[in-house]
Amino acid sequence: MRCVDYIARFFEQHGVVHIFGYPGGMVTHLMDALHDHAETLMMHIALNEQGAGFAACGYAQYSGECAVVFATSGPGAVNLLSAICNAYCDSLPLIIITGQVNTFESKEGLAVRQRGFQETDIISMARPVTKAAYYVKDPHEVPRVLSDSYLIATTGRMGPVLIDIPMDVQKAEISEEMCPAREVESAPSLQNEVMNPRSAQVVKESLRIAKRPVVVFGAGVRQSQAAKELETFLRSTRIPAVSSMLAIDILPDYENYLGFLGAYGDRVANFVVAKADLILLVGSRADIRQVGKMREQFASGARMLRVDIDLGELEYRVHEDEVSIRADARIFLAYMDELLEGWQCPREWIEICRSIEGSLRAWSPKSMPNAFIERLSKLVPADWAITTDVGQNQVWCAQSFELKAGQRMLFSGGFGAMGYSLPAAIGAHYASGESVLCITGDGGMQMNIQELGYIGFHELPIHIVVLDNKALGMIRHFQEMYFEERYVGTTSATGYSPANFEAIASAYGIKAGSIDVADEVPAWFVSGQGPTLLHVSIDDPTYVLPKLEYGKPNQDQEPLIDRTLYDYLMSL
Repeated sequence: MRCVDYIARFFEQHGVVHIFGYPGGMVTHLMDALHDHAETLMMHIALNEQGAGFAACGYAQYSGECAVVFATSGPGAVNLLSAICNAYCDSLPLIIITGQVNTFESKEGLAVRQRGFQETDIISMARPVTKAAYYVKDPHEVPRVLSDSYLIATTGRMGPVLIDIPMDVQKAEISEEMCPAREVESAPSLQNEVMNPRSAQVVKESLRIAKRPVVVFGAGVRQSQAAKELETFLRSTRIPAVSSMLAIDILPDYENYLGFLGAYGDRVANFVVAKADLILLVGSRADIRQVGKMREQFASGARMLRVDIDLGELEYRVHEDEVSIRADARIFLAYMDELLEGWQCPREWIEICRSIEGSLRAWSPKSMPNAFIERLSKLVPADWAITTDVGQNQVWCAQSFELKAGQRMLFSGGFGAMGYSLPAAIGAHYASGESVLCITGDGGMQMNIQELGYIGFHELPIHIVVLDNKALGMIRHFQEMYFEERYVGTTSATGYSPANFEAIASAYGIKAGSIDVADEVPAWFVSGQGPTLLHVSIDDPTYVLPKLEYGKPNQDQEPLIDRTLYDYLMSL
C-alpha cells in the first residue's frame, strides 16, 4: 500500500472521524487516500490553514479526543503555526501532518535558503511549541512515527505533535509486514505518585486542620476527565471553590463555586482566595493572569498544595514552601475523596465567603455588553457549546454568561489568539453534533472571517454574535491608561475600521441582521437550523471591569472599592 493509505487506515482504526485541512500540492496524495476512506473519515476543507488548525483545536477542546489537521509545505505549514501554538499552550491533543518537498529536492546539507519550491523547515519552527516533531525520510518509518505521535499527543500533559512527510515518501509503496506499527500503549500510570503515603498524608492533614480552605481548579481537570471526581469531592467536602477562566464551565452550579480568579476575574473569588489559609490548586498552572505579577502575594497567608501532571509547572513555584504533587487530577481527586472519610469544610468559613459575596454584589455593576451577554445566555439551550474570541468579548462572556450544567465554553487561553472563535465553532459543532454559539468582536472576526464561507456553504448551525465597538477595545483601554490616550491603530480615527458584517455574512448566504446592544435578541437568531449572524452595535467606549492594575494584589481591582469596605473584608 502507499504510505498515505496506511496513514488513512491508522486514523480510521484509532477512531478518528473528522480531519481538518487545506489543499496543496504536497498533500495531494494524502487527500486522495483520505478520499478513499470517505465513508469513515470526513475531510473538512477550510478556507485558510489557520482556520483549519483552529477548527481542529475547537474539536479537540470540546471532545478531549485527538484531532487531526493537514496542510501543504511552505506557506501552508507556516499558516498552521498559530493553531499549533494554541494547542501547545492549552494542552490540546493534535496531530499535524504537513506535506514537504520530495527528498531529492530537499536543501538538507546545503548552505542555501531553499532548493524545492515552497520548501520550508517547518520542523525547526514548530519544535519549540510541540511535544514532538518528526521529519520522515524513510517510508518504512511512517507506522512507528504515527504510533508514537498518537501516544505522545494523547497521554500525560496532552499537546500537538507534527509529522512532516515529503511527497515522494507519501506515495511510496510499503509492506505492512515489513514495518508493523507498535500497539499504542496506555499512558504511564501516575497512581504511585498520588498514592505516595507522605504526599497523601500531607494533603489529608492539611485539610483537616485548615479553617479556611479553598480549591482552585483549572482546565487540567477537564483534560484529565476528572469533572465528575471534582464534583464528588467538592459536594462531599463543601469546600469553597474558584476556577481559572478556562475552567468556568466545569462546575457552574456547585453551590460554593465563587467564580473565576485573576486579573479580570470575579472580585468575590479574588477576595476569598486572599482570605484563605489553605489553597488546593488542581490542574491549573497559576500563570501571571491568575496570581498576579508578585507571585508571593497570591494567597500570602495560605499554605499551598499544588497538583499537576506537568513537573515543569510544579517547578515554577508560587510560594517557596508549597507542597507539589505530580499526579493525574482524576486519580488524585478520587483518592482524596476516599481518604477524607466524610470530612467537611468548617461552616464558619462558608459563612464568611457568603458575607464577602454579599458585600461585593453592589460593586459588580453590569456594563451594557455584560447585560447583553447575560440576556443572550438565557436564550441558549444547554446543549449548545459557546466559543469566544480574545479581547473584551471574551471577558464579558466569562463574567456574565450564565452557563447551564453541562454547557461548554471554549477559549483560546494561554496563547490568546484573536480569530479563534469562528473556526473553533466549526470544530465544536463536529465534536458535539449540536448548534454552536460563536461570540466574537469586530477585531477578532476579521482575523478568520473567510470561514464564513465554510459555514455558509455547509449550512452549519452556527450562530454568530459580533460585538462591534468599532475599536480594538482592550488595546484602546491600555493606550488610555498607560499612554495618555494616544490611540494608535485601535480606533476609527487612527486607522482601524471594522467591516459591514451583515453584508459580508449575506454574501456568504448566511442570514444576518443588526441590533443595538440595548436591544433584545431577535427570535430568528437562535431559531432554525441554518447559520445566522447578529451584528451588535456598541456606540460608547467599552471597558472590561473589574481589572487589575499591574503589580497590585488580585483582590484590589479597578475601579477601587470603598476603602472602608476593603479594610473590613480583609479583616474578616
